[in-house]
Amino acid sequence: MTSSKDTRTSLSYASAGVDIDAGDALVERIKPLARRTMRPEVLGGIGGFGALFEVSKQYREPVLVSGTDGVGTKLKLAFQLDGHDTVGQDLVAMSVNDILVQGAEPVFFLDYFACGRLDVDTAARVVGGIARGCELAGCALIGGETAEMPGMYPAGEYDLAGFAVGIVEKSALITGETIAEGDVVLGLASSGAHSNGYSLLRKILERDAPDLDADFHGRSLRETVLAPTRIYVKSLLGLMKQAPGMVKGLAHITGGGLLDNVPRVLPEGLAAHIDASSWPMPPLFAWLREAGNVAEQEMYRVFNCGIGMVVIVSAADADRASEALARAGEQVFRIGRIERCASGEAQTVVR
Repeated sequence: MTSSKDTRTSLSYASAGVDIDAGDALVERIKPLARRTMRPEVLGGIGGFGALFEVSKQYREPVLVSGTDGVGTKLKLAFQLDGHDTVGQDLVAMSVNDILVQGAEPVFFLDYFACGRLDVDTAARVVGGIARGCELAGCALIGGETAEMPGMYPAGEYDLAGFAVGIVEKSALITGETIAEGDVVLGLASSGAHSNGYSLLRKILERDAPDLDADFHGRSLRETVLAPTRIYVKSLLGLMKQAPGMVKGLAHITGGGLLDNVPRVLPEGLAAHIDASSWPMPPLFAWLREAGNVAEQEMYRVFNCGIGMVVIVSAADADRASEALARAGEQVFRIGRIERCASGEAQTVVR
């Protein structure tokens, strides 16, 4: 019970740890970033309760393809190494590369940024990376959510998630069902570890304690482990538009590495036989294998080992596809072949 004149301190949202003004300031900071990613199908701008996108009339039977993901424990390195500028691109890449494997063109992206206390400068750096990723993918940053939740996260840390939506003509869906014995497996080079295997990578860094700022094959190890995930959207969409039906299957090499991701696009009874000597293992993975004493098969199950996207085409189309992708800026390797396998046998074999 209180007296008629309440002398207790007046409470507010700010005193509870939520700064509404900081949230408003962030929205104003990111509006020009989002504007750079806009597409003509976007109706309205950042700040509404919902984002509006008009499906282009160029599609006869449009199919929506969606994907959602985070950045995983790579965020821990971003916190430790002040690497907030690149994790936004990682976030976009993980979703847009996933929906690309079904032939979809990513058209818009939304992000979710959550923290205990909003640091506008840090959040703007993260969203700047998201905007760069959207520009690389050709999709619109159409909206998102910034949540300030005191007590939910340690000081200086945040969580990051997002999702992308793409569109593909129903007749152009890539399902893998046309993959056949004798087809060729092409590998597109990765930009590093992308956003997978970082729990093991961080464990190796912790145990080995290398100088992160020393030269590591032309750049620092700090830059190497924080390198943003490569986005393959424009080069592969270009190939698919140039030669419809040429691409039989795509596999984004994420968690599970080559061993677990390639089988996801293969019909039953077929396996990808991959020759590990057909591409150079990048120095980062060679160092991780040695410093962590990681077994060979474990490397191919945890990391991409230098191959970020797998493309399956017929043997007759392999050279043409390789040349087109190389012209689009990809580093392409002919890494294997599709062969028959018995029931119960592994559908990806790396030798």
